[in-house]
Amino acid sequence: MKKLLIGTAILTLVGCSKVNMENYNKVKVGMDKAEVETILGSADECEEKTLHTNCTWGNEDKHIKITLVSDKVTLYTKKGLE
Repeated sequence: MKKLLIGTAILTLVGCSKVNMENYNKVKVGMDKAEVETILGSADECEEKTLHTNCTWGNEDKHIKITLVSDKVTLYTKKGLE
């Protein structure tokens, strides 16, 4: 019974992923990082560079990557979304 509950919880979390085409289409150049986080939640990874920050939501196979300059979206791409 315990394994069934854990399995159900995992499937529920996977099914609730915010990394999808609908949310990707909501992201726009010029948005604040806070606005993006309202749509996608917290980034899974962010890498600070000298003049910009690259953040990724998702994993290697299915993700949304956003480049931020002064906490504003300047570029965004997707992989594995339909």
